[in-house]
Amino acid sequence: MKTSLTLGGLLIGGVAVLLGQFQANALPGGEDGGVAAGPDVIVGAIPDVASYGSATVNGVVTRAYAFGTTSCNIGTTQLDWYASPNNQHPYIPMNMYRFYNGRFEQIGMSWGKHGFCALQQTLCGSCQSAGSGCPSLLGVGCSDPYSASLNGSQGDLGWRKEVNAATGAFPGTFNSGAPSAAATIGRRLQVAQNDLSTTNFPGAKYVAEGQYIHPDDAASGNDNNNASWREFTVSSTYAITLSGATKQQQPAIQAWKNFDPTVNLLFVDVEGDGRFVVGFTVRDLGGGNWRYEYAIQNLNSDRSGQSFTIPLPSGVTISNVGFKDVHYHSGDPYSGTDWTSTVTSSSIKWETQTYAVNQNANALRFSTMYNFWFDANSGPATANPASSLGLFKPGAAGAPTSASFVVATPAAISTPTPGDFNNDGVVNGTDLATLLGAWGGTGGDINGDGTTNGADLSILLGNWG
Repeated sequence: MKTSLTLGGLLIGGVAVLLGQFQANALPGGEDGGVAAGPDVIVGAIPDVASYGSATVNGVVTRAYAFGTTSCNIGTTQLDWYASPNNQHPYIPMNMYRFYNGRFEQIGMSWGKHGFCALQQTLCGSCQSAGSGCPSLLGVGCSDPYSASLNGSQGDLGWRKEVNAATGAFPGTFNSGAPSAAATIGRRLQVAQNDLSTTNFPGAKYVAEGQYIHPDDAASGNDNNNASWREFTVSSTYAITLSGATKQQQPAIQAWKNFDPTVNLLFVDVEGDGRFVVGFTVRDLGGGNWRYEYAIQNLNSDRSGQSFTIPLPSGVTISNVGFKDVHYHSGDPYSGTDWTSTVTSSSIKWETQTYAVNQNANALRFSTMYNFWFDANSGPATANPASSLGLFKPGAAGAPTSASFVVATPAAISTPTPGDFNNDGVVNGTDLATLLGAWGGTGGDINGDGTTNGADLSILLGNWG
């Protein structure tokens, strides 16, 4: 079983947290490290890519792609794969990410491919076939390939708003009321052309991600290993070439840690719902300033994220506060308004509208990742208070409204005691000697009047010991 620890009433697994010092390795591959009971679908490979050209949307040149996904059933029972109007089949969203200058961002997303029948192949090992041809079941150990062209078929792509990723539920007859797909780029994985520019982002690394969402897989508790990723390169003409092996059973945020070993990753599991993965790192910018970077990927939470709050100690100055989300499109009704940020003496908070105000607010929904960052004039603390992710959708009676977890936060800036010239924490004879040695000059000026005199001596003696 996974090792977890409880913070704020919620589980945080996959990471050891001790006295504010973080130790995180690669996220575990499977649910338990062995064969899962029941059906368990994963992305066994991302084998190919299709490019569909570009169109201009609201003044932005936008390109469309699709990635192939080969599924594997690594569980112990067959997995339903019935075509619509039956809803016992997988829903397959695809995403795109970029790593550049230390930041890992999601830059594109698709609607989700609705599956229909399953071939019985052997990508992930021996296959106990569920039947000949392309039956409506995926056998134990068997794999089923969906090429990029199939995953990019606009008629099979369903909007995300119909999907509950925590339960895997969605309507059998999908896209009820959805607008028709725009030519070329509609419903496919869309990304702004500038986000792939080799001129804008020289040396950037790129990642493709596929994920399978299935009601039987979720009901068996095997839905936390359903995403996999693979690197790709981009040419000056925006052609994509896949590279390296598919990293099975890992959400794309794991790539951030692969690219930057200073990154830490945490599982944050919401009781009765789904999983978020929180990533963070801190960089010394020099001159007494530090960059705090955070990314939160919603793997399969239906309740979604509404706010992110980080506690701040006294005396810390915050600047360059930032936020980055990903663009919904093709008629998915969600708002694209950036989260607002508020800095107080005790915290920094990013948030979108609440569910009560706007059910289509820009919440951190399943199969998406948002970024948060700021600069501070203080390095990371050695003991960190809990941060929190506020949840968007209401839960059952008594369910938590937020998830608590520990990430790197700035340390308090201590204010020296007036008269403690050597900053050893005590005003004593050494400090008195410093003051007397500077009498009449400026070296022992405590009150800021420009001269070391009796007024400064009185302040020093008042703080003696």
